[in-house]
Amino acid sequence: MAYIDGFVLAVPTANKAKFLEHAHMGDAICIEHGALRVVECWGDDVPHGKQTDFHRAVAAKDDEAVLFSWIEWPDKATRDAGMQKMMEDPRMNPENNPMPFDGKRMIYGGFVPVVELTQ
Repeated sequence: MAYIDGFVLAVPTANKAKFLEHAHMGDAICIEHGALRVVECWGDDVPHGKQTDFHRAVAAKDDEAVLFSWIEWPDKATRDAGMQKMMEDPRMNPENNPMPFDGKRMIYGGFVPVVELTQ
């Protein structure tokens, strides 16, 4: 059964090109280590809520965009092995490849799909 890693983060709009470069490199490494698909979504219609919203979840500032991303894996075992390999991959070392956003404000988690509809 598929397994999904989901992410929400805030990226300074001035760093969009840097983020895309970083994502292309990192996403290719995910695929190399077993991911089936990686999707990076730049916020386009992300409203501010009255109680909670994506902006508050990542403490987004006025000059930051909210991003929603996910990695699709064939199963949790592949994800666990792939993530371990990614963390050991020198290309993912933040000293060699710094993130163009504040990783401390990123939220993420692993999810088991319970409903999937396709056309």
